[in-house]
Formats: sequence, C-alpha cells, structure tokens
Amino acid sequence: MSNPKTDKNRIDWMITLVPFFLIMGLAIYLFIFPENANGVISQVRFFFGDSLGSYYLVIGLGVLIVSLWLSFSRYGDIVLGEPGEKPQYNFFTWGSMMFTCGLAADILFYSFAEWVMYASNPHIAELGPIVEWAGVFPLFHWSFIPWAFYLVLAVAFGFMVHCRKREKQRYSEACLEVIGEKRAHGFLGRVIDLFALFALLAGTATTFSVATPLLAIIAVKLFGITISRTAVTIIILLITCAVYTYAVLHGFKGISFLAKLCIYLFFGLLILVFLIGGQGRLILEYGIQSFGKMIQHFIELSTYTDPGRTSNFPQDWTIYYWAYWMVWCIAAPFFIGNISRGRTVRQTILGGYLFGVGSTLVSFIVLGNYSLGLQTAGTADFIAMYAADGDLYQLILNIISTMPVNSLILIWIFVCMIAFYATSFDSIAYTAACYSYKKLGENEKPHPLITLLWCILLIVLPIALVFSESSMNNIQSVSIISAFPIGIIMILMIWSFIKDAKRYMEEYGNNTSEK
Repeated sequence: MSNPKTDKNRIDWMITLVPFFLIMGLAIYLFIFPENANGVISQVRFFFGDSLGSYYLVIGLGVLIVSLWLSFSRYGDIVLGEPGEKPQYNFFTWGSMMFTCGLAADILFYSFAEWVMYASNPHIAELGPIVEWAGVFPLFHWSFIPWAFYLVLAVAFGFMVHCRKREKQRYSEACLEVIGEKRAHGFLGRVIDLFALFALLAGTATTFSVATPLLAIIAVKLFGITISRTAVTIIILLITCAVYTYAVLHGFKGISFLAKLCIYLFFGLLILVFLIGGQGRLILEYGIQSFGKMIQHFIELSTYTDPGRTSNFPQDWTIYYWAYWMVWCIAAPFFIGNISRGRTVRQTILGGYLFGVGSTLVSFIVLGNYSLGLQTAGTADFIAMYAADGDLYQLILNIISTMPVNSLILIWIFVCMIAFYATSFDSIAYTAACYSYKKLGENEKPHPLITLLWCILLIVLPIALVFSESSMNNIQSVSIISAFPIGIIMILMIWSFIKDAKRYMEEYGNNTSEK
C-alpha cells in the first residue's frame, strides 16, 4: 500500500478534479434550467447521433471483427502476465467479477420489458409480426458488439499492465505506441484522460439513475413507505454507496465475494421465473427463435441506418446503445484487464463472450419472453399499458405481479439490483482512484482515502439527478456526446495494442504463449 505522505505528491489533481467540476456544473445547469438545457443537449445529440450516427455503427462492427481476429490469430496466444503464468481467479469467479463490473443492473432491469418499447416502433411493423421481431432486438443490442467493446479494450489494458508493466494506468498510456511517449505524457495525453474521466462521470453515474426508480417503487410496494419516490431513491443510492465503498476498500477479495453473491442471486431469479412462471415452453421457444433471427440477420441489423428516417429506429436505439456501452468502456475494460492476469488474449475474449454474452442472453430470454408469452397468449396487454402512460417502472411492476410468489420475487430483485449496482460502483471507484495517480505500480493499490473520495464523488451526481426527472432523462443524451471522442480514442488504443503486441512477440517469440 502507498505511503499517505508520498501520495500527496503523486496525485494528479487536474485529472482528479476537473472532470468532477465539469459534470457538477452540467448537473446544476440541468437542474436549474431544465428546458433550456434540454434544447441544447437535444441539438448536440442530434448532430452526433443523427448526422454522424454511422460513425458509431462502423466502430461497433469493426471492433467485433477485431475481437474475433485477435482471438484466432497468433496474438491470441499472448499471456496477460508472465509466459506460462496461470490465471489468478478460476473461470466462475473471474466471469462473475467481469459480468457484474459493468451494466449488470441495467441488464436485469431492461430484461423484463425492453421488447415492449420496440413493439410500437414502425420499423418492427416493416420487418414482420411483433411476436417474431420484438424479442430479437434486446438480444442484439446487449450481446456481441457491446461485449466486444469491453473485451478488446480489456486485453489492451491487461497487456499494458501485466505484460509491459506500465505504471500509468490510463487511456493515454494505452495509446502510447501510436501517439508517442512525449505526446502521451504531455498535453495530448491530458486531453485523452480528461475525455475519459468526463465520460466516466457523465456516462456511468447517470446510467445508475436509470433503474433506481424501479427499486424505489418496489420498496414503496413492499414496505408501504409513504415518503416520495425521490426520497426513497436517494436512500437506496446511499445504501448502495455504503455497500460498494466497503467492498472496494477491502480490495479484490471483497469485490470477488460480492460478485459471486450477485451471480448466485441473478441465476437463482432466472431459474425461479422459468420454473414457476408457467411460460417455460414459450420462453425457450421464443428464445431460440429470436436468437436464430439475430444470427441470421446480424450484418443487416449492424448496418441498418434508416437513410430515409422512416422510423428513426437506429438513431433512437442501436446508435444510442453502442454509445451507451462505449462510455462504460472507461471503467469496465480496465477492471476486466486487471483481473485477467494469467489468461491469454484468446481466453479473455472468448471466455468473456461465453460468460458475459451468455449471461446477458439468458436474462433477456427468460425475463423478456415471460412477458412476451403472456402478451401473445392474451393474458395481459403490456403494449397497451405502456402506450397509455409510458411508465416503464410501473409496467415492470405489473409484469412481476403476474408471477407466482411475486412478493418473494420483488424482494429478490431488490436485493439483486442493489448488489449489482454495488459491484458496478466498486469497479468504477477503483478505476477512478487509479486515474488519480501519476504513476501506480502493477501490484500497488490506490490509497484508501483516495478511493473513498471517489466513492463519495460517484454518488453525488446520481443523487442530484433524481431531484429532477427531466434532468435525468436529458443527461442520458450525454452518452452519445461523450462516446464520440471515446470512439476515436478506442481506435488509437486498439491500434497501439496491436502494434505493441507485434513487437512483443518478436522480442519473446513463442515464450509469449502458455506452457
């Protein structure tokens, strides 16, 4: 552990404080002048998401192709660590930590009813019956391309930390082979790192606010709470903050324990719904059908731009989701790279697809097709419910109320989502704390006080956002805006990794592979 007396001189206060104050200024602006801010952000989002939307689609498909090429090329043999070194975590522990460090809470949240949001879009009607296509897009938007963002950058970070043993664990350092050491450690590097931390705070902190109202409405229903949903949401965020702060201050041991607990809760919930929900056959058959359609039409779905803007489907959904995951790439891949020591590039990417994509698909197939089965059977009309008031949180509550032992399931979901949020927050807090250091050795951890500072800072913005629903919705557009420069930086990082890995293999030959 670092010496507190020496930490003071090693902290990069500009990188630590500038993004925080920028985000806080934006949050205040959104809160005080929501209508004006909405207009400004909408115009900026339109420019990036609509006028330049193809940029995100090309990057998404390109990164997926690169991930497969890396896995099956000679670079796949490179061990993220010493040649012949064995993984520090078994596959289940590693996969649990990887899955829960990112958007796991949002995956659970959207799994219940995302297909309903697509059902009314004209593009679905163009493709065919709702029952055949509405379940395809949740699988597409949450599977291979989003996880490719994570996994390619994870091996780049893992290579930088475990193979090259660089002490600066930042985005700028990962671009060093392309932009040069002088630029990486100079002004350009500072710009890259500021963009990264801006995205970290603007993207991750705001997306935590997406599902917390569901937790609030569950708490109100279960415990008969009479205070406002806003107050309940803030209390939940504070509880979550306490949990992830405890986990991250106890290091990876605390994080790994919490991650495995989350996975047990998560799969236990899916098994429960599948077995007792009465929709087992439809869940399985709709799942197989939707997955097959996604694979069959994958290139078409990945490149659909809607040039005539007949439905704006890719602008409203696909481009948004790619940007959403790209912004999350500031923290999650860094964390995955850190815990992947001893695994090869191939094991990290393909193992990530197996556990990460597999868990995501199972969630959407089981929970999404449960409600889709009720809709097609005529037991409930969830499409009409959502069209009536647009309240996704109440819709999810209505879906859960149709399940046997729904009170138990509500409690289960409540605990599971808090645990998911805690594991996401602790990996982000750890990443942000590492960014605060000018140099940090491979086996060196940030000082607890610096980590605690970020644990507190990361909860401030979500708490501020819940005071104004319009502000919360508006600031989600920052994902698309923040993702634009991150996309360029991602390209530099991948290029830099391939260039450095090529030289690394030339230096060490076959000794780079597992023995």
